[in-house]
Amino acid sequence: MQKTHDPLTISNQCFQNRLITGTGKYPSMTIMQDCLISSKCEIVTVAVRRIQASESGHEGLMQHIDWSKFLMLPNTAGCSNAEEAIRVARLGRELTKLAGQEDNNFVKLEVIPDSVNLLPDPLGTLQAAEQMIKEGFNVLPYINADPLLAKRLEEIGCSTVMPLGSPIGSGQGLQNAANISIIIENAKIPVVIDAGIGVPSEAAQAMEMGADAVLVNSAIALAKDPGLMAEAMYKAVAAGRKAFLAGRIPKRNHASPSSPLKGLVKD
Repeated sequence: MQKTHDPLTISNQCFQNRLITGTGKYPSMTIMQDCLISSKCEIVTVAVRRIQASESGHEGLMQHIDWSKFLMLPNTAGCSNAEEAIRVARLGRELTKLAGQEDNNFVKLEVIPDSVNLLPDPLGTLQAAEQMIKEGFNVLPYINADPLLAKRLEEIGCSTVMPLGSPIGSGQGLQNAANISIIIENAKIPVVIDAGIGVPSEAAQAMEMGADAVLVNSAIALAKDPGLMAEAMYKAVAAGRKAFLAGRIPKRNHASPSSPLKGLVKD
């Protein structure tokens, strides 16, 4: 029987769309708005430090999004250690209140000391997550595809784990598929693939593996037609989820005829 109602549940909130999008790198605010609509997303990430600093591309961001239609997911992008991330998370919670989301305690945790490869710091991430959880945050940590770290973050109370498919903005796809599969198999909280997805087929692949959601920013924002790519990503995520629920056929070493062999007409 087809499963028609299949919400994504993170902490105590349910979402119908399993595609999460970002707000960075768009050519204009108008294009970003169009992409949010085309993606049908319900969760939108916002880099707190970039809004604070009014960095290029982020001026007026808060005013250009109708926050009655999206859950704001503040992220700690730009933080290189746990202390910075905790401080920015607190600012992010105040930002959600300014957007009219008084009960929003969600935060995407990023601790990235490496400015070249942009790989997350596992120790700093764990340290920050422990403190944020004590302060009542719903923590969504961005991590390397490390099954042991993912399980530890789950055990301390994180709301999801968000392993990278490949480095941020690289468009390399799922370079860590084996480890991601282990994380998915062992997780009792949602697994969100974050970073590296470049095309819709890779988003579908992540969902077919059993990921609960994907986060896509660069692949949409930097596409030649961002709005069209946003729509394609939405459809790919939905298709991948349905394929996972439907269950793929087993792989075989030899061909297997799709037509029955019994009752063949003989000469």
